[in-house]
Amino acid sequence: MNFPEKLLYTKDHEWISVTGEKGHIGISDYAQTHLGDIVYIELPEMDMEATQGEAIGVIESVKAVASFLCPVGGTIVEVNEELEESPELLNQDPYENWIAVIELSDQKDLDKLMNAQAYTEYCQTLEETEG
Repeated sequence: MNFPEKLLYTKDHEWISVTGEKGHIGISDYAQTHLGDIVYIELPEMDMEATQGEAIGVIESVKAVASFLCPVGGTIVEVNEELEESPELLNQDPYENWIAVIELSDQKDLDKLMNAQAYTEYCQTLEETEG
């Protein structure tokens, strides 16, 4: 699985790429692999105020329905509307096909996230427990 070094990750398999006060957010390769073929996404609402760990959207696949949790607190300032028509883009490249852009309310939220190495080890632990 692919976990880019420049991103930070949650235990719920979301990622964030931060530039200044804004971050692109999405789901990890681990999440899209385990969800299977994604058939629908409910995007977060524009200008929505979200707290870290809050459900801000829904992702449906042929296997399951999962909430999309916000990796940090802040305000949603952009959504990737292309996913409404083509949710399968998340399966093709979950990092290129971000879900939303958030303006962070507190940079300290980033301290609660994992870097790529820690996330890789976390996912390996999950795989060992499952299999």
